[in-house]
Amino acid sequence: MDLKSRKHSFGQNAFHFVWKIKYAKDPFKFYGLRMDCEFFLRQVAYRKGFKIYELHIGVDHIHLFVEMPPTMSVSMALQLFKGYSAFKLFKKHPWLRNYFRKGHFWSPGKFFRSVGNTTTEAVQHYITSSQPWVC
Repeated sequence: MDLKSRKHSFGQNAFHFVWKIKYAKDPFKFYGLRMDCEFFLRQVAYRKGFKIYELHIGVDHIHLFVEMPPTMSVSMALQLFKGYSAFKLFKKHPWLRNYFRKGHFWSPGKFFRSVGNTTTEAVQHYITSSQPWVC
């Protein structure tokens, strides 16, 4: 992962996301459904300018390691991934409506963590060892 230079910024905005299926169901045991979900998640990434480094679809959850634009919030990115994929999966596989009667494919919870090339200790050391500003 490289740092990106933009018009007024320089940095990296990479995250590890994890989210689960509602009611801990296991529809991804079906290969076709898993492949469709992966396609829809990659479609969101392509359209919004995200870069997917790693994507794993488990039986009842998703792991996604993605870099996104600095103007995008974590909650907005997850809303895009979860909302679009659920909409498209329900549209392509109508039988899922029987599996998820209330119309919610994903659980409302999420895990996210900023991922970078440095450790917390390195950042703390850099900040504490820098020279104080002289007025």
